[in-house]
Amino acid sequence: MKTLIHNDWQDVLAPVFASPEYAQLHMFLADEYRHQTIYPEMHHIFQAFEWTSFRDTKVVILGQDPYHEPNQAVGASFAVAPGVQIPPSLVNIYKELQSDLGIAPVNHGYLKAWAQQGVLLLNAVLTVRRAAANSHRGRGWEAVTDAAIKALSERGGVVFILWGKSAQNKRQYIDETKNAVIASVHPSPLSAYRGFFGSRPFSRTNAALEQMGATPINWQLPATVNQLD
Repeated sequence: MKTLIHNDWQDVLAPVFASPEYAQLHMFLADEYRHQTIYPEMHHIFQAFEWTSFRDTKVVILGQDPYHEPNQAVGASFAVAPGVQIPPSLVNIYKELQSDLGIAPVNHGYLKAWAQQGVLLLNAVLTVRRAAANSHRGRGWEAVTDAAIKALSERGGVVFILWGKSAQNKRQYIDETKNAVIASVHPSPLSAYRGFFGSRPFSRTNAALEQMGATPINWQLPATVNQLD
């Protein structure tokens, strides 16, 4: 089988990659990338898994699907490339981070520093057509990401951050006797004032990690990032 992810996620997800459902998804994506504008770039589809191995994952921030405007999507939920305007949902995430932990917002949306500490920035669906949110929903990605969530849940010791209804639908796959779940409405401007602001997800995540005997996340991002790597 072709190596799609260059760490232990490849073995964890091998059964789903070998499934007829994934073969059908692969054919669909080949046609989509050939005839449509699809995000992220093909070689960044599995970026979240590349940044954060299965073994190292201790927090999951679950998004819906990639940003669908030009130059935004990097293959990691809520993150954008250096130099790209920070999207409204991430602006609100930074506001809550400042309210929660006193960490002032940085001027970029490149969240790799979180990923390198064990924060898996996972979207439920890993690709999208330009200007068409949810356009690849129901095409087969859910089998991949559900398998990832189930594997992490079974391993245990993970904090799952579920923002919005789409993410909270995955709660059924999480064993809450072995993991922690922090849920609220989505940080989108459409909903953030209905319970995201004031939910303190960052301090609650670190408290849960410490209770599990794990090192808390340093949520302070570097002030500047020069390039996409």
